[in-house]
Order: sequence, then structure tokens, then C-alpha cells
Amino acid sequence: MKIVRVRTDEGIAYGAVEPEGVRLYKGSPLFEWESTEVVAPFDSVQLLAPVFPTKVLAIGKNYADHAAEMGADVPDSPILFMKPATSVIGPGGPIVIPPDSMEVHHEAEVAVIIGSVARNVRAEDASSVILGYTAANDVTARDLQRIDGQWTRAKGYDTFCPLGPAIETEFDPLAGVGVICRVNGEIKQSGPTTDMVFGVAELIEYITRVMTLLPGDVILTGTPSGVGPIVHGDVVEVEVESIGVLSNPVVEP
Repeated sequence: MKIVRVRTDEGIAYGAVEPEGVRLYKGSPLFEWESTEVVAPFDSVQLLAPVFPTKVLAIGKNYADHAAEMGADVPDSPILFMKPATSVIGPGGPIVIPPDSMEVHHEAEVAVIIGSVARNVRAEDASSVILGYTAANDVTARDLQRIDGQWTRAKGYDTFCPLGPAIETEFDPLAGVGVICRVNGEIKQSGPTTDMVFGVAELIEYITRVMTLLPGDVILTGTPSGVGPIVHGDVVEVEVESIGVLSNPVVEP
């Protein structure tokens, strides 16, 4: 099932993608929801970020080729950092280049959407706390990251976490799904999810030993090699096979 969060004439609602449009639901798939008889045509709704999390957890250098391009070794354990919920935007939302940075980069990623309260979850039980997966862009002010090593600042600006377009509940990262980034139609990144150093189950076990994850929380699983600059006027697309394409324009304030 593909789950979307949309704005309609009546307000914001969750829905499921069907051939004719979006079937609207009452409630939320994170708690309780109920199907309605309303199927809204695609052109009548605006896609929003599929969740608005309490927190976004992200993993650094989780693809060996990306670690190499950054001049780093593959880590012995996951590198964990956070992006604020206020960095989240949805499909079509503009990525705003901050005046503090002269080098903002794209990072195409698969995002895990947590579906239930998760604490001290064993890797073999990780699937029980996952609602589904979506595409993400871990936008990064690379020059600021290099200058002071403050990943949270470099990656935490408003608009620096595009998510979408949908949550796919039938997605298997162990199947070697392709993660692709295009800038103005040109492929910049491409790699399979099987190249992750630490898999999704390992990441959930590692993170939930540290903190409780709540329904709707997001885990960004790392990016393949090929990260690079985006500037005003660009259009960035993150495509994850079977999930869809997340597209965002880049603007200056």
C-alpha cells in the first residue's frame, strides 16, 4: 500500500493511492484510521510530507563509497545524528539555500517511518515497529560541516529534510532497491540499498538502545556516493524504486 498525506479543500488527511486517485481516510495510519467512500482525483489534492515526526534520526557514512568520497573510513558502528522536525518539507516544497552557506549538497536516501512506540527493539523484531518507507533528501551545508564539524547545524536548517511522495508499506531494503538522485534531470547518485554498511534492522536496534522512537519518527539510512552542490534554480529529484519520485526546487531566500 502507498500511503500519502494530502491537503484537500476540507483540510489535511491521510489516504491510500488507488488507480483513480487518493482514497481518503479518517484518522491516521500511525494510530487508528478508517476508509471513507471518497476518492479524490490526483489533481485535486496537494501532496504533503507523509509524516510530521517528533524527530528525524540520520545515519552518516552508511555507504562505503560515500565514506570514501568524503575521505573517511567505514565506521565500526553507526554514526547517529539528528535533524529537527522543522527541517521537514514535502514534495514540491522549496529547498531554501541559507545565507550562511556557499555549498549546499543533495543526499538521496531511503527513510524508515516508525509505526509504533519502539524501545530496546532487537534486530530480528525490527519489522514489527516499521510502518513503511519513503524517499528523503538529507540536504547538507557541506562547507559549514567541514568548518566546525557541527552536523546538526549543517543539516538542520529549515527545508533541509524533504520527504515523500508516499509511504510504501511493502518495501524490502534487502532486495537491492535503487536509490537515485537527479539534478535538473541529470543522474548524480545511484546505488542499491544492499550497499548499506548497517541495515535497517541493525539501525533500529542501535537507535532504540539510546532513545525511544515514537509513531511517525523517521530514520534516514545514509546516502550513496555522488553527493554534490545544488543552487538556486535547480530541481532535485530523489527516486527510490517502488516508492516514487520526490521532487523539490531550490531557491534563495
